[in-house]
Amino acid sequence: MKKIILLTLAALSCTPYGDKFTSDTAATGGGGSGGSSGPTGPVPLWGTNGTVNTMLKDGNTLYVGGSFTSVSPNTGGGAALDTSTGTTPTGVIPRTVNGTVNAVVPDGSGGWYIGGNFTKVGADTRNRIARINSDGSLNSWAPEATGGTQVNALALSGNTMYVGGDFTLIGGQARSRLAAVDTSTGLATAFNPTVSTGAVNKLLLSGTTLYVTLNSASVSIGGQTRSYLAAIDTTTNTNNTTSWNPNSNNSINAMVISGTTLYVGGFFTTIGGQARNRIAAIDTGTGNATTWNPNCNTGILVLALSGTTLYVGSGNSFTIGGQSRTGVAALDTTIDTNNATAWNPSFGGTQVNSLAVSGTTLYVGGMFGTIGGQNRQSIAALDTTVNTNNALSWNPQAMESNFSGCAYYSGAWSGTCSVSVLAISGSTIYAGGNFDFIGLVTRNNIAALDLTTGAPTSFDANASSTVRALAKVGDTLYVGGDFSTIGGQARNSIAAFNTTTDSPTAWDPNGSSFNGVYALLLSGTTMYATGNFSTIGGQTRNRIAALDTTVITNNATAWNPNAPAAVNALVLSGTTLYAGGAFTGLGGQVRARIAALDTTINTNMATTWNPGVSTGQVNALALSGTTLYVGLSATATTIGGQVRNYIAAVSTTTDTNNATTWNPNANNTVNALALSGTTLYAGGVFTTIGGQTRNRIAALDTTVDTNNATAWNPNVSSGSVVNTIVVGNGVVYAAGTFTTIGGQARSNIAALNTTDGAAY
Repeated sequence: MKKIILLTLAALSCTPYGDKFTSDTAATGGGGSGGSSGPTGPVPLWGTNGTVNTMLKDGNTLYVGGSFTSVSPNTGGGAALDTSTGTTPTGVIPRTVNGTVNAVVPDGSGGWYIGGNFTKVGADTRNRIARINSDGSLNSWAPEATGGTQVNALALSGNTMYVGGDFTLIGGQARSRLAAVDTSTGLATAFNPTVSTGAVNKLLLSGTTLYVTLNSASVSIGGQTRSYLAAIDTTTNTNNTTSWNPNSNNSINAMVISGTTLYVGGFFTTIGGQARNRIAAIDTGTGNATTWNPNCNTGILVLALSGTTLYVGSGNSFTIGGQSRTGVAALDTTIDTNNATAWNPSFGGTQVNSLAVSGTTLYVGGMFGTIGGQNRQSIAALDTTVNTNNALSWNPQAMESNFSGCAYYSGAWSGTCSVSVLAISGSTIYAGGNFDFIGLVTRNNIAALDLTTGAPTSFDANASSTVRALAKVGDTLYVGGDFSTIGGQARNSIAAFNTTTDSPTAWDPNGSSFNGVYALLLSGTTMYATGNFSTIGGQTRNRIAALDTTVITNNATAWNPNAPAAVNALVLSGTTLYAGGAFTGLGGQVRARIAALDTTINTNMATTWNPGVSTGQVNALALSGTTLYVGLSATATTIGGQVRNYIAAVSTTTDTNNATTWNPNANNTVNALALSGTTLYAGGVFTTIGGQTRNRIAALDTTVDTNNATAWNPNVSSGSVVNTIVVGNGVVYAAGTFTTIGGQARSNIAALNTTDGAAY
């Protein structure tokens, strides 16, 4: 069945506000009636993993309906997570990081230093290094690492941040791949070891010694040549590499330290003067390998130490410490050989990239779909006291663009999802890597977003299928769509939900099919509904009906326009209901796709007003005084006696030949309309409108007939659709199916600045 996009722009009282309807309402299928105008904060909104069809703003809450199963912040490559819930911590508003996060260090104040290959955090430029405050906002600290592509490693000591990567300029100074930056000013200190080639991959600080891993042999660092691993004296600014030299023959990916022992993992086969396969313990005094020798047959990617237990992350299948293991293993550091413990989580994926220990919980990140006996998407928490089936319920899930998950099939990883770094601070863990979303919350087809935080509220109606329409009065939310159950109760296509108790009310019109109700418009105690039904409220009603909200069942009134085809959009002015859709007759009269109905007459209620739409269908309506704006699905459509492409304006005071001279001339479908003063916001599939290039969303000046697109330009990503627009409190809310809008990565929902269209 064709997806129908709908519009309602009616206030609860259905009385014009000045000469416009209130802008604090939905502009879409289903739309709905705005409630009180509570304060709204310009914050990034969480996105959905599927299409959004309809929105309704009620005070400080934005209700959204569509076809989705979860909501998540648009995190980009890094985000803070609650160690109990796996979601965004209370009071934190995530900002999108536009690239991979490779390194994370707690700032000691509840925030984080991050490094990677990103260039922006939110809307602000931060080249490869940034500081995130405890509330998720971006700190002004900006060392700006340039001349390369990556910051790979961070190590904090007091007011000094040591930074490693492939950059050549940082903190305003030329620094080759390794630098120290002041955490107050963001300026580089005099510390300057100078790394000759390649990149610095890992840093580990112990006292005044900085251990550094390099990505090649024979690298000049701090005045000495070192192979893959070096130790730097941080009390000396130059020529500061110490005599310590384990001389590895291949790369080192991980380091942890305990007392005078440095544990290293990588791809080497000799290190510290001994044959050691991919894992070794090095004496920090002599640089020699100790007798501890787990002997791994494949590369080690990450290490984490807890007491005398060393956790190891590697590939899908390997042997270590005398045992076969997958993904992750635990080694006893008090035993030299055959030292793998009995702890053995199952694993389905290609590799483990990151580990972090907190008490008896080991947090794991990498590229996997199952671990510890449970489905887990690239990130998990394991119980270290249980040997098998040890995955805890904690389940943030790391996802790619538009929530597409990666998968593991027949030994191969599909997709690029990866959690490559984890760091713990108190009850918060920061995850970094190559993903777009993390910290998902289940919401089936309907959700409520708190506009002060952007996050979902506790409201969880749990509709069994698509939601297409919303309307609200008081604490009662009316929902229309294709569902057969909502809130755990059987309800076909239409229901009322108490938002205080989070439960369905007894009101039950019982649509004849659950594919469904397309639009709802509330006027007093009457609910106008359109859809694909043939019976509703206990009566035969074809596609349009009026329902009494004070009667629980058998609540269809005698009003019966009897539509032979879809009715997509409704808007009310006084006692006149304007309807648009695909019909060729309505209210007892021949009416081509648009009509005006008298709500005081039960049959033959179509008025003489008759613009007539020649082709396609009407998708959206918006009323301003005596002008009705119409969104259309076809080009070269005759409406009100004039040819118009996808969008038109008609006078409600003239019965025929009533198209006004206003003519934005879109090049593709217009699905949604929303008015704010003399500005009409339009959404759909178009790429030009009002004489300008505008991708899928635009602002049109209603006082100018042609070339009327304003400078406002959010520029929605290609292949996308804007289905619904709501304007309220100086913010434009847009939703549909998209991945970028307003210059930011946003999954299907965004809050936009009314000045230039930038996404919050």
